[in-house]
Amino acid sequence: MRKLLFGTVAAALAAGLLLTPGKAQAWWRGGIYFGPPVVIAPPVVVAPPIYAPPPVVYAPAPVYAPPPAYSAPACYAGPYVCPLDRPAPINGSCTCATNNGRVFGLVH
Repeated sequence: MRKLLFGTVAAALAAGLLLTPGKAQAWWRGGIYFGPPVVIAPPVVVAPPIYAPPPVVYAPAPVYAPPPAYSAPACYAGPYVCPLDRPAPINGSCTCATNNGRVFGLVH
């Protein structure tokens, strides 16, 4: 009886070894895949925003170049120089008031 049991077990093991599948043949052999993309990534953790305190020392204000000097046109009437009463073009005629009346000149 033992020989029969041993023979049956030995035959079952031999059949099991012979019927086991070989290596897995799993590689892609071409074709088109239709489906969602497969993405493998670690989980994303979103931290709450951290608000920094204001700086202790502020930067100084920027220093700008001064505007160019502006000289308003004046009326040059011989020995007299006076400001213009109304706008006039450069090299236009103008008058300056003096103790003896008005004197004609040019705007410069």
